[in-house]
Amino acid sequence: MEEMLDLVNEQGAPLGRAVPRSEAHRLGLRHRTSHVWLVRRKNGVLEVLLQKRSDEKDSFPGCYDISSAGHIPAGQGFVDSALRELKEELGVTAQPQDLILCGQRSFQFSAVFHGKPFKDNQVSNVYLLWLDRDAEEFTLQKEEISAVRWMPLADCLRNVENGALNSCIFPEELRMVQATVEKASAT
Repeated sequence: MEEMLDLVNEQGAPLGRAVPRSEAHRLGLRHRTSHVWLVRRKNGVLEVLLQKRSDEKDSFPGCYDISSAGHIPAGQGFVDSALRELKEELGVTAQPQDLILCGQRSFQFSAVFHGKPFKDNQVSNVYLLWLDRDAEEFTLQKEEISAVRWMPLADCLRNVENGALNSCIFPEELRMVQATVEKASAT
């Protein structure tokens, strides 16, 4: 059965109606996602974990993306969904208190993937999770992810902004992560 998504208002609060995921993307209906950026310090450098999306993904196949992200099934919340996606996609078990909220963002875009129109309209909570683990130690969900790699956050941001990295990453999210880390370091 196809995943059902809650339709939500601009703040991400459910409106009491759920639709199939395919309908949400066909019509561009607003729904929720959780985004989790895994971060670590390696030799004093702040790094982010990037996942390379499977070539079979319905959107942005083969592109580098957020460490872990996913649609929020109807009836679930941002945190529960984030924790579930971490476990499913990367084999990472975390607790709610491990997630640090960077903020919420909304975005819309339209594209064509595999010859089909795709309209996205998301409200996303963006989290970071500190985790120092080598890339080969993650258990990848092969139908979703083909590989993962660590990259210095500054390099990632520069490569996303200048198009040097084949990605579907929004630079605004990387800046949110960077600001959250800087704020925590200042206290």
